[in-house]
Amino acid sequence: MIDLKQYEIWFVTGSQHLYGPKTLEEVAVHSREIASALDASTSIPVQVKFKPVLTTPEAIRELCLEANSTKNCAGLITWMHTFSPAKMWIAGLSLLKKPFLHLHTQYGREIPWSEIDMNFMNLHQSAHGDREFGFIGSRLRLNRKVVVGHWRDAEVQSEIGTWVRAACAWADWQGAKIARFGDNMRDVAVTEGDKVEAQLRFGYDVYGYGVGDLVKAVNEASDAEVEQLVQTYLDEYEVPAALRPGGEKHASVCEGARIEIGLRNFLSAGNFKAFTTTFEDLYGLKQLPGLAVQRLMRDGYGFGAEGDWKTSALVRAMKVMCAGLPGGVSFMEDYTYHFDASGDKVLGAHMLEVCESIAKGKPRLDVLPLSIGGKADPVRVIFDANTGPAICASIMDMGQRFRLVANVVDVIPTEAPLPKLPVARALWLPRPNLKTAAAAWIYAGGAHHTGFSYAVTAEHLGDFAEMAGTEFLLIDENTCVDEFKEKLRWNDLYYHLNRGLQA
Repeated sequence: MIDLKQYEIWFVTGSQHLYGPKTLEEVAVHSREIASALDASTSIPVQVKFKPVLTTPEAIRELCLEANSTKNCAGLITWMHTFSPAKMWIAGLSLLKKPFLHLHTQYGREIPWSEIDMNFMNLHQSAHGDREFGFIGSRLRLNRKVVVGHWRDAEVQSEIGTWVRAACAWADWQGAKIARFGDNMRDVAVTEGDKVEAQLRFGYDVYGYGVGDLVKAVNEASDAEVEQLVQTYLDEYEVPAALRPGGEKHASVCEGARIEIGLRNFLSAGNFKAFTTTFEDLYGLKQLPGLAVQRLMRDGYGFGAEGDWKTSALVRAMKVMCAGLPGGVSFMEDYTYHFDASGDKVLGAHMLEVCESIAKGKPRLDVLPLSIGGKADPVRVIFDANTGPAICASIMDMGQRFRLVANVVDVIPTEAPLPKLPVARALWLPRPNLKTAAAAWIYAGGAHHTGFSYAVTAEHLGDFAEMAGTEFLLIDENTCVDEFKEKLRWNDLYYHLNRGLQA
């Protein structure tokens, strides 16, 4: 469902006519070579497209307008090979709507000590040409990422690749549609939010539907489609005898398949990229959608439970960021704690809806009671999550702005089997520890719903928040609660004043 190859990043080089046509010819040759190397890099998942060297305000303005109107252009990489007077960039950068990365590099890695002359110096001026360009970006108060180092270095290409993935997620959000079946869980605060402001800030649109619209799509699923999908379940999962054809719970599996077909058809027909459900609004459905949600998330859809459209959008963005990488992304919730001398731990889970992309081993299909929602026992897959470093992230509407908060965690094996827990789960140690991480999260107003991933990093999320102009708070091994609280206070002041600074 997610194909990053549909996007391209434009490699844009700045220069001027002061140095003559021969120098500009060399600038173009070098720029094309760098663009080609970045395009070939395994760290960068999209096409890097060379654009002609820009030397006039008119050309810069036209390129920025072209980027804005080119749907598959996810952003720009800018580089000043020579000195490029930055007043030339004001009109174009003021109009640019796509994110950009400023690559501070130079064509040659080393100084040719015995050969260097003024011709060389005139050509290789990135050291101060990029400073001129950096000034105008700061003067215009533009959000961007700066990457410093030689363009052939693996670390530089990796930093660019991380930003590119965030840029693709940002592009994916523009015009994205989120389907919301029913409303929020009643009386819950953090899942609420300003949908108009979200569309203005983030670019996606939230559409509300009655659960009856979904029921209609579910009822339209044919018996042949259901039978075919049930066979897929039998092929892909460990399935107890009671769930197989002829078993006492087989009808429940068929009903789960019918819900998946209807939900998938509805989302596909409406070109939706994410969706929400709520256990308090299930009229006409025989089960709470469990397996259907798990499988749709596996295929790239974002999801939020209890009407949580902000988390569904974030999960989708994280799915895009890590497309093609191992590790997976899931909707998640901090559910219960394990206070222990070996380290206080969090058991993450949800009623049903944890994505199998984070599973360790082959998931087990089962139909078991759910003591919430008042419906028939739903079908779901159960598994333990993979172990290793991961991240939990949440986005909240703080009234005057949105806030993205993330915590780096380390997922570990459970200390004993969980034979009676009928849901997928992950056990983790928050960094730096639960005492600090939970306090910081709560001070930040972090939600209980999160996007959880082994592949997405704090750098991805930080780059993404920069593109969105959104506050980003990271809780990791370096976090101190007192310093974190101080940052929250300063951020309140900054974001209050920033509206005026943008004028």
